[in-house]
Amino acid sequence: MPPRRPPQRLLLGAHHSIAGGFTKAVDRAVETGCECLQIFTRNINQWAVSPIANADAAAFRAAVDQAGLAMVVAHDSYLINPASADAALRRKSIEGLAEEVRRAGQLGIPWVVAHPGAAGEQAADAAVARAAEGFAEALRRTAGVAAGILIETTAGQGSCLGARFEEIGSMLDAIDAVPGLRKRIGVCLDTCHVFAAGYPLAPAAALDDTLRQFDRHIGLARLKVIHANDSKRELGSRVDRHEAIGKGRIGREAFRLLVNHPKLAGIPLILETPKEGADGKPSPAVDRRNLATLRRLHAKA
Repeated sequence: MPPRRPPQRLLLGAHHSIAGGFTKAVDRAVETGCECLQIFTRNINQWAVSPIANADAAAFRAAVDQAGLAMVVAHDSYLINPASADAALRRKSIEGLAEEVRRAGQLGIPWVVAHPGAAGEQAADAAVARAAEGFAEALRRTAGVAAGILIETTAGQGSCLGARFEEIGSMLDAIDAVPGLRKRIGVCLDTCHVFAAGYPLAPAAALDDTLRQFDRHIGLARLKVIHANDSKRELGSRVDRHEAIGKGRIGREAFRLLVNHPKLAGIPLILETPKEGADGKPSPAVDRRNLATLRRLHAKA
């Protein structure tokens, strides 16, 4: 029998708060044993943003280097809706998204994870086209910035776009048609979202089929980050409710398959799981526990 090959390095991280300053998020990542990090670069509940001081940006970049983090990504504000049929909201959304990209570039962050938005009363096809043009315009406005956008898969709650791989594929096709943008657009797959959207992640044959569909409509080469979240709700529920790894409807076996799948090797996995401990307050131990679960499942290849 040939010797068992050691599993490839697993790159794991979590979303952390920048409360107290950008470098505090790096401190929290180190404290919880992260190799990757996701942050908000601003107050996500307000349109107005304060500029990032150059000294703060430099300190953050230095802290990331010192911590040896393999990947840092930003997540955009939930107010942003590039698919909106409301002209004023769409203008604010496109400029807001462009500002997110500028801030990421200033912080040395290569990608901004962004939801494609909601259709509202529009036909889905029209909304998909508007979202694609919104993303493209935000990228055009930030030409020369060393940061791009990752369109996140969604659960399809309400009229939210991006629950079907075909929709994201259509957006990518439209954006790719604009010269110079292809290298600045990719995808973030959220495990809770795709499961809630109806894509199974276990058993092995089902996961393989889900990845085949992803590759057919989007392309696995476009997948840059995975949000690793279990789901409180069942397959196909279209409800976005995250749960601790192995504690939800997705289950441990699916995550064992995910962290050991050769087609996903080397892609960073970032937790967005609940952080509250038994007392209801955020606890670093919760992230450490979820990360430890994924590492143990990786060891069971």
